[in-house]
Amino acid sequence: MGGSSGIGEAAAAGFAADGAEVVITGRNQQRLQEAVARIGHGATGRAVDAVDQAAVAALFAELGAVDHLVLSVSGSAGGGAFADLDLAELARGFDGKFWPQIRSLQAAVPHLRKDGSVTFITAGSSRSAFPGTAGLAAINGALDAMVPPLAVELAPLRVNAVSPGVIDTPWWDRVPQEQREQLFQGLAAATPVGRVGRPQDVAQAIHMLAANGFITGIVIDCNGGSSLATGR
Repeated sequence: MGGSSGIGEAAAAGFAADGAEVVITGRNQQRLQEAVARIGHGATGRAVDAVDQAAVAALFAELGAVDHLVLSVSGSAGGGAFADLDLAELARGFDGKFWPQIRSLQAAVPHLRKDGSVTFITAGSSRSAFPGTAGLAAINGALDAMVPPLAVELAPLRVNAVSPGVIDTPWWDRVPQEQREQLFQGLAAATPVGRVGRPQDVAQAIHMLAANGFITGIVIDCNGGSSLATGR
């Protein structure tokens, strides 16, 4: 869910290259078709707005049995200094990411293989302390908090999450290029691995969680070590 660009597309490409029958979803039909063409390996796309509960339910009824579900639906609202944070904007942030991921999982549960897997894609803001990200932390933290109880309640279905740090994806296209490059350079210099992330980095973590039948109930940080205490 949310596979027409960035992390979702990279994860779909990894599964497809490994021989899986992959279906990606997205809201924009043209972007979806372009992503399907890039992924290749017989991948298919379904134009579905994950905000629409009826459409999501119809999708899973059509697909039937599903082995692994990756919830990569993401929004952009909810950031900004807390003193000035528009709470309606924060609510739109939940509407754009939290509720679509939860709605998709609830619709998918009857169709998921009993020993299959679910992987939420959250964000490092939930476990960091960067000014201006309290709203984003709330959205992603709410998803992270659901992972352990869902892993127990839905067992033997495995439920995990990947929490990416700063990843160079189209999510950042709203930031002017020069400003974005300066931001990435500064973050890379302060990150142990010396760079910002790539979608493929997160895709590899997603693939591992789906493939390893003995991992459930965890949130994996995929952030280049940016959350480590460095002494600085």
